[in-house]
Amino acid sequence: MRTKSLKKNKINVITLGCSKNVYDSEVLMGQLRANGKEVTHEAPAAEEGNIIVINTCGFIDNAKAESVNMILEYADKKEKGLVDKVFVTGCLSERYRPDLEKEIPNVDQFFGTTELPQLLKALGADYKHELLGERLTTTPKNYAYLKIAEGCDRPCSFCAIPLMRGKHVSQTIEKLVKEAEGLAKNGVKELILIAQDLTYYGLDIYKKRNLAELLEALVKVEGIEWIRLHYAFPTGFPMDVLEVMKREPKICNYIDIPLQHISDSILKSMRRGTTQAKTTQLLKDFRKAVPGMAIRTTLIVGYPGETQEDFNILKDFVQEMKFDRMGCFAYSHEENTHAYLLEDDVPDQVKQDRANEIMELQSQISWDLNQEKVGQTFKCIIDRKEGAHFVGRTEFDSPDVDNEVLIDASKHYVKTGEFVNIKIIEATEFDLYGEPV
Repeated sequence: MRTKSLKKNKINVITLGCSKNVYDSEVLMGQLRANGKEVTHEAPAAEEGNIIVINTCGFIDNAKAESVNMILEYADKKEKGLVDKVFVTGCLSERYRPDLEKEIPNVDQFFGTTELPQLLKALGADYKHELLGERLTTTPKNYAYLKIAEGCDRPCSFCAIPLMRGKHVSQTIEKLVKEAEGLAKNGVKELILIAQDLTYYGLDIYKKRNLAELLEALVKVEGIEWIRLHYAFPTGFPMDVLEVMKREPKICNYIDIPLQHISDSILKSMRRGTTQAKTTQLLKDFRKAVPGMAIRTTLIVGYPGETQEDFNILKDFVQEMKFDRMGCFAYSHEENTHAYLLEDDVPDQVKQDRANEIMELQSQISWDLNQEKVGQTFKCIIDRKEGAHFVGRTEFDSPDVDNEVLIDASKHYVKTGEFVNIKIIEATEFDLYGEPV
C-alpha cells in the first residue's frame, strides 16, 4: 500500500444504468461542489482522483454484471493503492447490499437509493436543503433530464424497480418549475422529463393525474424550447397530455411508452392491466390526436410461458404499428419479483433469437420511415462534434437511444448547443445525413 498523499481529495463519480441514475449523480455532484469538494464525472484514469463513487444499476442481469465488474475493478485499484476510497450507491447497492458487503469487503461503504445525506457525510460533506433542484449536469449543455417523480406503484410481474426505488413520489409543480428555470439560466434548451412512470404523476400529491398541468407550467419557462416525455405507461394514460402536446410547440411530438408485449395471455401474466385491443386503440388515438408524432417503445421477449404463437402475435403487432423507435430485450428472471415464481422456461438462445428477429423487423421499418424524411427540412439541436461530423437530433429523437442527424464537418460548420434547420439528403436505418439550409 502507498502512503496516503497529502494532496487535496478529488472525487470521481461513475454512473451506470439509466437517465434516472444520471440525474441522481448530478444531484450528488452539485451537493459536493457546494461543499467545496473537487468533483469530476467519469474522468480518465490519469485524472480520476483518489475517491471513487460508483452509482450502480440493478435492473437486469447484464446491467448488474456491468455494475459488479466496475466495483471489482475499483476495489482492486484500492488494493493496489491507486485510489484511496471506494463508495458504492444506487440500485444494485439498494437491492443486494448484504451480499455485496460480504463478497467485496474492500469497498469502504455501500449506500441505498435514498441515502444521499449519509453518502455525503461519508464524503465529508453536508446535505444542503437549500440546493433543491441544483445539480452539476453531465449531459451536453443544451439538454438536461428533469426527474418529476421517484419510484413506482405499478405491479408489473417482471420488474424489480419498486424493490429498489420504492413507492411513487411526485415532485411539486413549483419545485420542478424552479429547477427548470435554473437549468434554462445555465443554457439548457431541452428538458427530458423522466420518472419510472410519467403518467402517474400527481396522483399522490394532487389526487389526480397532473402531467398536463405540469407541462402547461414548464412551457412558460423562458429559454426552454423543447420538452420531451419519457417512460409513459399505457394503462390509464391521461389523454389531456395529447391536447397540450398538439397545442404547445415547445412540447416535442414524441413519446416513449414501453409496452413490453402485446399477446393478451402474456400481458395478463405480466400484470400490465391492459389488453391488445386497448393498447392498439390507444396508439391509434395518439396518432389521431397528434398527427406525425413519433412513438418509441420497448418490448420484452422470452417471458415465462411465451409460446411461438405469442411471439408471432407480437411480430405482427410490430409490423402493423410501425413504431418510429424501438428497443427489445430478452427477459431477465429477477428474484423477488412476481414473475420469479414462474418457470423461466424459454431457453436463452430462443430469447436472443426472438429479440434479434424483432430488431431486424424494426430496422426495416426504421429504414422505410427514414427514407420518407429525405428531402425534408427539420429543426435540429446540435449535441456535439464527433470525428468528421457534427451530430444533431430532430424533435423526434431522444439522446443516446434514437436516430442522429450527421452533418459533414469538412463541408459545413454548425454551432454545438444551438438549433439549426437541416435538410436531410440521405438516410440509413438509424441515421440521417443532412446539410444546413
